[in-house]
Amino acid sequence: MAHFDENAKPFSNKWLDERIGLNTLMRVLNTEYWIPKDINFLWAMGMVLAATFGILLVSGIFLLMYYKPDVATAFDSVNYTIMSEVGYGWLWRHIHGVGASIVFLIIYIHMFTGIYYGSYKKGRELIWLSGMGLFVAFSAEAFSGYMLPWGQMSYWAGMVITELFAGGSLEAVGLVEWIRGDYVPGDAYLTRFFMLHVLLIPLVIIGLIVLHFGTLRLPHVNNQEGADIDYEESAALWKAGNRKESKVIPFSPVFLSKDLFVMGVYFILFFYLVFYHFNFAMDPVNFDPADGLSTPAHIYPEWYFLWSYEILRPFSKDIGLIAFAFAQVVFFLLPFLDRSPNVAPAHKRGLFQIWFWVLLVDMIILTAMGKLPPTDPTFAFVGLVSAVLFLLMWPILIVITMFEKKIEKGA
Repeated sequence: MAHFDENAKPFSNKWLDERIGLNTLMRVLNTEYWIPKDINFLWAMGMVLAATFGILLVSGIFLLMYYKPDVATAFDSVNYTIMSEVGYGWLWRHIHGVGASIVFLIIYIHMFTGIYYGSYKKGRELIWLSGMGLFVAFSAEAFSGYMLPWGQMSYWAGMVITELFAGGSLEAVGLVEWIRGDYVPGDAYLTRFFMLHVLLIPLVIIGLIVLHFGTLRLPHVNNQEGADIDYEESAALWKAGNRKESKVIPFSPVFLSKDLFVMGVYFILFFYLVFYHFNFAMDPVNFDPADGLSTPAHIYPEWYFLWSYEILRPFSKDIGLIAFAFAQVVFFLLPFLDRSPNVAPAHKRGLFQIWFWVLLVDMIILTAMGKLPPTDPTFAFVGLVSAVLFLLMWPILIVITMFEKKIEKGA
């Protein structure tokens, strides 16, 4: 009788470890992936973002079972079939709608945390660039998803946004028609944005998430003070039991437990919004069926696009498009515009701290102005000043960080 080796049975940990190095992978990415001690709850936003994306995927799959990507039936499939006829369909729609909105709040918090603590500098450029790639991919995913309910704002926001591809005075009408699949948004437009939303863009997001987490492995994540840490020495102290002197903690289970606590608080707030305040994520204009012959009094995007929309709006067509394009690209350039070698947090960087808070407040003002109709001259003036200020902030950044660099050299 053949001898049976219990240790070699298929699908055991040892069996997998011998073939794909499972234990080594878990050690490198988990139990011996070292995280600085001096980081706060803001460093958990990445995991919160990944978890929210997971919820969007799951809720989207449930909605996909009943949604019909056809201009004649799309509106009714969302507002009647899913909301009224499918058991708990309303819940899945609320989860998806709230998640699609709140995920951008998490992205902006994560993004400005990185700017404040200089997490885009000193070898961490790929972390920042992959993160900004995720921002673009999530923006494309949100825009394509906003088209699917086929309400009034879906139709007209899609009409306005796709018109940007005409290039102003270039009048590239053929490109716009190619994107839409017709002269105006219709069946071809809806089905191709449906494909982008449920398949292509989610695949890109998953790939960028893997890349983003990969770039976090080497170099290690930044810390609150921006200080260099000898990870080998600190890890050795932790393993030896001298945890007080060690400046790092293992990702699992120590840091992961902190992540889970933050995620627990976040999901309490998330589901509170889902059950009691879901309307903030659903534009009332979009509860009217799409009508190409009836233009809404005021066309505007969702709140997370309002700041860039307001940069476009105050100027002439060509200048507005250039300013809008600049606003979409400039955050990618941040690691190269910041000329200072100082990796310290903003509150230790003098003029940079002022620059950071002015930028943040300016983007909040742009967001508020973008939701208002462009009829009040006072608000229009505030929007223009805010847009010009945003554009000037980036050459100002170059100047103040070059000045900071000279101070660092002199010290």
